[in-house]
Amino acid sequence: MGGGDKCLREVAGRPLLSHVIERISPQVDHVVLNANGDPERFSEFGLPVIADVVEGNAGPLAGILTGLDWAARHVTECEWVVSVPTDAPFLPLDYVARMIAAIEDEDAELACASTNGRTHPVAGLWALRLMPELRSALIDEDIRKIDRWTARYRLADVEFSSEPIDPFFNANRPEDLEAAEIILAHQR
Repeated sequence: MGGGDKCLREVAGRPLLSHVIERISPQVDHVVLNANGDPERFSEFGLPVIADVVEGNAGPLAGILTGLDWAARHVTECEWVVSVPTDAPFLPLDYVARMIAAIEDEDAELACASTNGRTHPVAGLWALRLMPELRSALIDEDIRKIDRWTARYRLADVEFSSEPIDPFFNANRPEDLEAAEIILAHQR
């Protein structure tokens, strides 16, 4: 994509991140952005921007730990944190409800979304009580892959339909932005 924050690339006249926020906000009580570097680049969104609590750009697991840490400090009644990719403009409008239902139905400790049998590990529901174990896995064991960490727990794999569009479609290349533009034009 030529560098920079791909979530700030525009689709249908708005940053990808705007589409994500619009879809996830009605489903949760708080939205925070996990991003390293200058938080001012996200100022137009009016959301807290939190940098990883683990040094060294440790990847998505560090972002999940950071979200859990933020929730523990700012939302005392919080038991769960949901994560979503910031380049997925078609997130399901029932995403959080389905993730919670799967946790309850399967007596699971965590949940991750999937489509067409493909897991989307960044799209997950994370138990706050597992924060110390995640911190230890990142710092003491140098675990970086989400799947490697979640394999330790009862994980609900929540299958979402990919018809008419994969709700976890993400924009990784310029042609993905063009495809998202076409999809959004047909949804209007």
